[in-house]
Amino acid sequence: MEKQNVVLYTDDLGHVSLEVTLEHETLWLNQAQIAELFGTKQPAISKHLSNIFKSGELDKNSVHSILEYTANDGKTYETSFYNLDAVLSVGYRVNSKNATQFRIWASKILKEYLIKGYAINHQRINAQSLSELTATMELVRKSIETKELSSNEAKGLLDIINNYAKTWALLQGYDSNALHALQGKWRTKDKR
Repeated sequence: MEKQNVVLYTDDLGHVSLEVTLEHETLWLNQAQIAELFGTKQPAISKHLSNIFKSGELDKNSVHSILEYTANDGKTYETSFYNLDAVLSVGYRVNSKNATQFRIWASKILKEYLIKGYAINHQRINAQSLSELTATMELVRKSIETKELSSNEAKGLLDIINNYAKTWALLQGYDSNALHALQGKWRTKDKR
């Protein structure tokens, strides 16, 4: 089983962030995590899941799995986990401020998929970009210390870093809606 830290959803105040289990191209949350996500109590989640399965909205066998979970006490327990389909179904039934914010967020993401055909995880891109830039800078530092680069190689490497930094700055500007119109005029050649 592949387990990663993934930010699934963060509320307007930045409070809700979960460690989730990824397996078979979906996420898995236990009832306590679903309750935390939607700002409600675990018995409410249990009730909603029971009603979802009774009504036939979802088949329990396809959205439920028993996975091993290591608790804070270091012991491993078999725990019921529910996949993304179940989490979304519960999210549309819970009546709380967090659930409302989640529905708004989910609708925005779905709309982005419908309009663009994709959605971008800006937080992951920024973290990856910073990590790559840091690794590149470390390579430059080591190369300079060991004097393994010729002056042309060093210049080429610095050009790559400079271009990468400009791209990263543009992405940051886009993320914060701070891009300004380009100065100057664009000219095109008329091919008639």
